[in-house]
Amino acid sequence: MTSDADDARLLAEARAGSRLALSRLIDRHQQAVRGFLRRVAADREEADDLAQETFVTAWTQLSSWRGQSSVRAWLLGIAWRKARSSGRSMFRRMARDRAWSEAEALIPASQVSAEDRLALERAMGGLNLQQRAAVALCLAEDYSHAEAAGILGLPLGTLKSQVLRGRAKLLEVLEAQP
Repeated sequence: MTSDADDARLLAEARAGSRLALSRLIDRHQQAVRGFLRRVAADREEADDLAQETFVTAWTQLSSWRGQSSVRAWLLGIAWRKARSSGRSMFRRMARDRAWSEAEALIPASQVSAEDRLALERAMGGLNLQQRAAVALCLAEDYSHAEAAGILGLPLGTLKSQVLRGRAKLLEVLEAQP
């Protein structure tokens, strides 16, 4: 288990030039960053590329972390900005080409049938980018609304409405399934 104090110490060492400290930070947080991006990006390969870009950006912007959030939240914020800047067209193209491959993580696979999992993937693919990110952080990643708002750079009220609307759309689509 990681602690914020350990992360802050490692980040300070990385700022001083320690590649080992940066490597340890990446090891600690890459699963969370990749998991978030895989839920948001809709394409596993693109998510992995964005995760790599996230850590490169973190390396080049070590001085931008001010300690106002956890290192993980800072990294997820970078990841969100990378996903958003990769272009809305990518998300539209990916929605046309294939269903969102990581939506099954929202509900344990052992509790849903393959048909239900596919329905959830299609439903997640129908959400707009901001709703998908808000739902992924709050419902799948278990971040509080305030934490997710900080990661996504949204006002708290906007984040709450995105989660509410996204959840309502998911329920609407899933309840309409035969």
